[in-house]
Amino acid sequence: MPAAIAVNPVNVAYLITGVLFIFGLRYLSSPKTARLGNRLAALGMLIAIIAVLTQGIVQWWVIAIGVVIGAAIGIYSGRVVKMTAMPQMVALFNGAGGGAAALVAAGELLKRINADPDAALGPDVTFTIVLTSVIGALSFSGSIIAFLKLQEVMTGRPIVYPGQQVVNAVILLVVLVGAGFVIANNNILTWYWIALIAALVLGVLFVLPIGGADMPVVVSLLNSFTGLAAAATGFVLQNNVLIISGALVGASGTLLTLMMGRAMNRSITNVLFGAFGAVKEGAGASGSSTSGQNVRSVSPDDVGALLAYANQVIVVPGYGMAVAQAQHSVRELADQLEKRGVEVKYAIHPVAGRMPGHMNVLLAEANVPYPALYDMDDINPEFERTDVALIIGANDVTNPAARSDKSSPIYGMPILDVDKAQNVIVLKRSMKPGFAGIDNPLYDDPRTAMLFGDAKKSIDSVVSSVKAL
Repeated sequence: MPAAIAVNPVNVAYLITGVLFIFGLRYLSSPKTARLGNRLAALGMLIAIIAVLTQGIVQWWVIAIGVVIGAAIGIYSGRVVKMTAMPQMVALFNGAGGGAAALVAAGELLKRINADPDAALGPDVTFTIVLTSVIGALSFSGSIIAFLKLQEVMTGRPIVYPGQQVVNAVILLVVLVGAGFVIANNNILTWYWIALIAALVLGVLFVLPIGGADMPVVVSLLNSFTGLAAAATGFVLQNNVLIISGALVGASGTLLTLMMGRAMNRSITNVLFGAFGAVKEGAGASGSSTSGQNVRSVSPDDVGALLAYANQVIVVPGYGMAVAQAQHSVRELADQLEKRGVEVKYAIHPVAGRMPGHMNVLLAEANVPYPALYDMDDINPEFERTDVALIIGANDVTNPAARSDKSSPIYGMPILDVDKAQNVIVLKRSMKPGFAGIDNPLYDDPRTAMLFGDAKKSIDSVVSSVKAL
């Protein structure tokens, strides 16, 4: 009889985890199955944690303390965070992942050196350790800066200074030199700390010159960095599940970054080094010549009458809707209009809001039917046949300067063609530019009218006006 094949239950658990992660990602691609995808991924993570604990890596009480603290922070954050703050929470958690990978690599290096100070570490060990540390540290510090920008603790505008690229290049060279000496087993600890600190500084300087409008792309890119760091950690610890999960995160984050860059008609290098939204001298600084002198203000009653007697209305949600938590009011307005025979559609720009899918999540929370949500390419031909385009804070993704003004920083970026509608209603608190800091000439268009105020209160007033007709 052939010898029985020995099956390692831990590797089987890791395989199940990998499969659950793959299906979790697959189901997250659609709002209809996103909850199932989240649950499958969470189940996979639980199985992975249990499998790791059976290896006796550390004492159980240490793990218990970590689980309690981590679970408390996670549950509290998940329950109290507002949808407007979700992007910065993603950035913060992503930074925590990168920092954890760097700490694990540093701990493994110290463990091996302390075990036998005179033994030379192989290049395979030093390479994976320093790679994990550098990528994880860069992701950690970069994500913290992204969090501060999104939270508006610091300015969302690009922070630039003369010789910035030269400084970054010098710091990158320090990282590479330090990593090279670590791999060569030359004064390992000294050069390791030099490379690690330089990577932390590089992460900060890497994100500082990136404008707020590009932050979703940067968060996605940093997420892919954290995935790569986790995968490299798997090689350091010889842990298959870390390799699988890290590779999945790295690959999906990279693809998402490229897709978002394509949606903005900009290369990743332009996003990272273009200082989009920086204040410059000349016409291109604002991206338009908006003077504000031709802006026409209307009342909720005016908007209600215009919407109630329209044939087709396209709602364009943006960050203003998220800030005001107006998604439920928008759904109520759509319900009232549909009762009067008005067709209501929603135009979703790929980078509207502060993260990919931000508007989809908000509207799904308000139970807006998924078929009513249209991607940019599908909805743009509809604007010419639309009576009213209702814009709720979507400043930058509706800016026609992207089509007409070659001096504009956003020239060439695909936008929603709201200016082709018969009437345009813009809900804003003020004439302040959007997160990118670029004026919008749409507001001077004769077909555009502004409804100033909090978006939720404004829409509630419009709903009351529609009901009264």
